[in-house]
Amino acid sequence: MATLKEKIGYGFGDMSSSMFWKIFSYYLPFFYSNIFGLSLADAGMLMLITRIWDAVSDPMMGVIADRTHTRWGKYRPYLLWMAAPFAVAGILLFTTPDMGPTGKLIWAYVTYILMMTVYTGINVPYGAMLGVMTDDSNTKTVFSSYRMFFAYGGSFIALGAWEPLCNWFGSMEYSPTASWQYAMIVIACFCLVGFLLCFSMTREHVKSAASKSVGKDMKSLVRNTPWWILNGAALLSNSFNTVRGATAAYFFKDYISANAFLDFGVFNLALYAGLFLMVGEVCNMIGVALAVPFSMRLGKKSTYMVSLVCLVVFSVAFFFIPNNTVGWWLMMLFQIIISIFTGIISPLVWSMYADVADYAEQKDGTASTGLIFSSGSMAQKFGGALAGWAVMALLAVFDYNTAGDAVQTPEALDGLKYLMSFIPAAIAALSILMLFIYPLNKRRMEAINADLKLKRKG
Repeated sequence: MATLKEKIGYGFGDMSSSMFWKIFSYYLPFFYSNIFGLSLADAGMLMLITRIWDAVSDPMMGVIADRTHTRWGKYRPYLLWMAAPFAVAGILLFTTPDMGPTGKLIWAYVTYILMMTVYTGINVPYGAMLGVMTDDSNTKTVFSSYRMFFAYGGSFIALGAWEPLCNWFGSMEYSPTASWQYAMIVIACFCLVGFLLCFSMTREHVKSAASKSVGKDMKSLVRNTPWWILNGAALLSNSFNTVRGATAAYFFKDYISANAFLDFGVFNLALYAGLFLMVGEVCNMIGVALAVPFSMRLGKKSTYMVSLVCLVVFSVAFFFIPNNTVGWWLMMLFQIIISIFTGIISPLVWSMYADVADYAEQKDGTASTGLIFSSGSMAQKFGGALAGWAVMALLAVFDYNTAGDAVQTPEALDGLKYLMSFIPAAIAALSILMLFIYPLNKRRMEAINADLKLKRKG
């Protein structure tokens, strides 16, 4: 029986991952183009090219983790071993060296690849732990909901603190590059502690054995139709979030007035990207809380698809919001609604990867949990990378000017609106098409879980 301590402990792991990941997804493009000094083309190409390594490193880490045997279990020890390298790599990523353009570009490639490699080393085993903490599909959704609730809590803290931290260090007369580095040092310390807490508070309860043949595991994976479909849907879901999030810093800097305020009567609240994203994280947490009751009633697949339909509708409507006092309130309202539905989707994705692992074990008799969950990490990073590259490429197409005091053209401003509305709506629509053919519905998983319980007892 899973304890509350373990659920909370499991949540601390993704709190740490998400504090880094959301800053990478939402602020790293802006950092590279407006602080570090890369061109939009170089920054976008960096995010795309480095994903080639992930296509190798993520499955490799899954195979290694599946075959790890320690007194702490298969996957859990990596939380301890990789926590410090994870924090250090994040700091290096936001460090601007005193080099020429070529040297800085090389530094950016090396540190970005290093960060994504370390992220793989800790996040693939962390995700795979879900498959060995319980053998019940519904309980996996509960664990996944705790995971995502804490993840969005961590994101809320990181996104809310990021700009104030950068501004605070800036007020101490540090340069913008130093301010961003010091802000990351603060966040990295929290991430280190979170992973250590996750390690100490969790346990692996389900004993599973990977096949001795890596080739057999890979063959099983290639023939796993639900795995292919879920990868596509997960990649698109991450792309949806990253396109909107990575655009927000540009959108609020150049499209929304610098004097934009939300009037609460007794006080005014400045409207800026950090506030917009923070509200989104809080509402993601509400969505996570709704994911369990909705999926219990409708099933994971149906809940996922209904949420995507709502994302399409409200994303399209976002384009038509006026840039005035009333419109600013509407933007926040739409951000609340969109974020609730993305919050519902997040725990379902990881719980569905656990279902895919159970499907593979029942079908082929091999527990390649780490290998399957590595694809979840890969889909997350590929989705983020493709979306980050797309944002940069489209900004260049729309003639966006990265100079600090630039006045953007009407075409560039329209481009920012498209990136916050029609483009993410199209991504969500593609995800609906992918999920339509996903075969592991509620009834199918009940039969698979029942069969596996009998096999594991035998």
